[in-house]
Amino acid sequence: MAGGRERGSRIQRPWSVYRASTFELSSEIIGLALAGNNQDPDEPVLEFSVSCTDLVTPNLERKPNSFVAVSCTTPPQAFWTKHAQTEVIEGTSNPSFLSSVAFFQESNINPQTQVKLAVYDVKDRSQGTMYMLGTTLFPIKELMQDKSHRLELELRSAENKRVGKVVVAAWQMEDKAVQRKAVGQLPDSITGRTILSVDESLTESMGVRIRYASLCKDTLLRSVFGGTMSRMYRFPTTDGNHLRVLEQMAESVLSLNIPRQFVKLLLEEDTARVCELEELGELSPCWENLRRQILTHYQTTILTYQGTLSDLSDYRGPSFKASSLKAERKLEFMPTNLHVQRMRVQDELGFDHTYDVITIGAPAAHCQGFKNSGLRKLIQKFEEAKKHGTLSSSQSIVYIPEDIVRAKEIIAHINTLKTQVSYYAERLSRAAKDKSASGLERTLSILTDKTRQLVTVCDCKLLASAIQALNAARPEYIASKASPSAESEQVVLRNDQDTLLAKWSGSNSRSSLHVDWHEEEWEKVWLNVDKSLECIIQRVDKLLQKEKRPISERQDTSLTDPQGGSTKKGEGKWRAFWINPGSIEEEPSSVSSPSSPPPSSSSSSFSIHATAQPPSTEPETCEWSEALYPLLTTLTECVAMMSDTAKKSMVFLLMQDSAPTIAMDVSLQYRRDVVFCQTLTALICGFIIKLRNCLRDNGFLRQLYTIGLLAEYESLLSTYGEELAMLEDMSIGIMDLRNVTFKVTQATGSSAPDMLPIITGNRDGFNVRIPLPSTMFDALPREIQSGMLLRVQPVHFNVGINEQQTLAEKFGDTSLQENINLESLARLNSYYEQFKEVLPEDCLPRSRSQTCLPELLRFLGQNVNARKNKNVDILWQAAEVCRRLNGVRFTSCKSAKDRTAMSVTLEQCLILQHEHGMAPQVFTQALDCMRSEGCRRENTFKNVGSRKYAFNSLQLKAFPRYYRPPDGTFGKVET
Repeated sequence: MAGGRERGSRIQRPWSVYRASTFELSSEIIGLALAGNNQDPDEPVLEFSVSCTDLVTPNLERKPNSFVAVSCTTPPQAFWTKHAQTEVIEGTSNPSFLSSVAFFQESNINPQTQVKLAVYDVKDRSQGTMYMLGTTLFPIKELMQDKSHRLELELRSAENKRVGKVVVAAWQMEDKAVQRKAVGQLPDSITGRTILSVDESLTESMGVRIRYASLCKDTLLRSVFGGTMSRMYRFPTTDGNHLRVLEQMAESVLSLNIPRQFVKLLLEEDTARVCELEELGELSPCWENLRRQILTHYQTTILTYQGTLSDLSDYRGPSFKASSLKAERKLEFMPTNLHVQRMRVQDELGFDHTYDVITIGAPAAHCQGFKNSGLRKLIQKFEEAKKHGTLSSSQSIVYIPEDIVRAKEIIAHINTLKTQVSYYAERLSRAAKDKSASGLERTLSILTDKTRQLVTVCDCKLLASAIQALNAARPEYIASKASPSAESEQVVLRNDQDTLLAKWSGSNSRSSLHVDWHEEEWEKVWLNVDKSLECIIQRVDKLLQKEKRPISERQDTSLTDPQGGSTKKGEGKWRAFWINPGSIEEEPSSVSSPSSPPPSSSSSSFSIHATAQPPSTEPETCEWSEALYPLLTTLTECVAMMSDTAKKSMVFLLMQDSAPTIAMDVSLQYRRDVVFCQTLTALICGFIIKLRNCLRDNGFLRQLYTIGLLAEYESLLSTYGEELAMLEDMSIGIMDLRNVTFKVTQATGSSAPDMLPIITGNRDGFNVRIPLPSTMFDALPREIQSGMLLRVQPVHFNVGINEQQTLAEKFGDTSLQENINLESLARLNSYYEQFKEVLPEDCLPRSRSQTCLPELLRFLGQNVNARKNKNVDILWQAAEVCRRLNGVRFTSCKSAKDRTAMSVTLEQCLILQHEHGMAPQVFTQALDCMRSEGCRRENTFKNVGSRKYAFNSLQLKAFPRYYRPPDGTFGKVET
């Protein structure tokens, strides 16, 4: 276990830049150095590297396979505590270990702490047989006081024989400012390599001069991530320097927090759907039976969600779901083994670079099993059943899929606009009460816009046909009902202003108001809303005109005969009202009293009486609010009646559509919910950590609000057996992320719960609010601060690498993998084309790669289309494209434990070699070092209680070369 231990999220761990230089240390300085440097929260208080020389084994013909175990004790403690160990280096008497030994602040070491180094010779790595060559001791004070901070210690066997030497070299602290030149003074290239620009998010924080967004100490990240593990390495570069590498792995509290919120939203959505169905009113027996069946299915699902929410609320375990629990029913909405894998690299110039990958077990419905395939095939079967299913004989209209989508949109728009109209009507009333002319004009403008939007939504043939279908489903419906006289059923508007009538009659290309009631009944409903609004507009205009006229002129107007005085057009008395069709024959000239309430509406009668007193009859002292109140009441009632009628008809339409396949629909939706929740949780983790890292990257932020965030999912699932169905589930879950938007807000407080994301919305679209501390929020561009919704563009590339994929390639079918990769390639190319159209190239991070982005995309396209078995080049190139397009990386396999460990460690080493000049001759050694002593080895222990990857030798023969772990790190393990 190289370089550190698991640490909780609350532990503060400083870090800085080190180099192997010399200086004198007094005892006071030693203590100060061991206290760490708070400017960099991940700085160890002591770090040293170990190498051995002249190791001797009992068998002189055999060279040792050695590693060093590090233990320590601090007086008065009387026992040794194992602290770390290096990787195994085979076949040499002079090993130089890449994994360094780091002591962090919580190690509680001091100058009197004793360190013991035990060197072991591993005879058989696969069996784990080894023996101890020898040991040596030194106090930390001795290492710190040495001028070169380098100790050469004799290694003694148990028989006190000399068996070699151990060299300990400490890496010392130095402020970055000393080591780093100003960016403007650096050459564009050194030995042909492009110099990377500084990521300012790592060197300067909002209002507080911290150098780095630490997983453990940063205000935002520590509220989301915890249980951080760290390992440290020193890798040689091609120019003779060293790279300092910090590898970290942390779990997230969102693994539990997001599923709780998500299930609660689903519960509210389905409960609201049940209420809507129950509020449809009385239906004929046939439709009533169908409604009862649908309600039964929804209520069963609601009970399931209630149980799940209760289980999640009662859960008190760790903040991640171990792979051994992936089929646990109570935790099925939680993502499996969700972690952030971080590599922080400090290069020879002292610049820091951070690379994050979110690792997650394949989002899939493990509890529901995979015998009936995954979501892709289940959706196909559902669509076929819906298309060819026998519809109920009571259903007179067949709706196409576009109608269903439109119906859901109409319901959403009506719910939103109805609330907005009511809100702005109330605000208009308040403005009138305050006699605020500017407030009246401003609020009326908004009210007019929202009301007309609502009328436009309701002015559609789909609604009219749905209303007709709902009326036909009523018990009292009589199909042969005779139509009343067309002459007696007309809507009449009486107004002195002829232009007003002409405007209404011709607006939005609608037919004349004088139409037959039985043919245009629904049209009259939204026309009433339009007319009510027009009355309010005219009354406000009158009030504002009177306010602007001189007092003397207003007094003259008030003395005019209210009954017979002549007035200018537009200034005299006027009255707008609608006549109930049933009362026209009896009293064709009657007008409803101003004090009489509007008649109650029913399913067969939509008319409403609306009146307005002429301005000339009002006393000068009359309040504006009194003048507008009856008109606002009429508008609100018209809007309520129209919205209620429209919403019920759309609910009935959706009921008709879902009735034939309701059982399959509910089952499919539940599976999709489970998969989507797991995928969404990982996405939110990735978004938060990317936003925090790039908070000072103006190019990234501009890209974020312009074309959205690229989210690249890599999976290593085979297209054979159960994993084929998992891949189907995962691909749909990722595709559904296109319905997710993000919104960044300012946190209401500074505690950890105040920083947690909040989800709103429903299955048609979810929005995730990300709260930031005020100092961070202030650093964002105005577009994001104003609440702009930030989109996501998900892509997914899969390449199976295990022995089951070998079977699929020889005897099975790999078409699913090919289709997924082709679809994602098209979306990735589309995203880059959008980028080129609206953004400059300098928004993107710089790279030392000699391959430009268009060329890299071309290579990726060639590999996707090549039909080559286990073509892992697809994964490498897609990952590089993602990083160079400012995207977020995700890596998955069945449990995110074994194949995922091989992938992320390989990616880390490829980055070190290609972007930071790690010496190619140590590539394999560095890869084995990370896999044997790095964080992913500890991930296996967290999940199954064993530090072994769940592979066997036969399996690994089918793996691509670079995806094979070193001997001794794998074996038979229950996953």
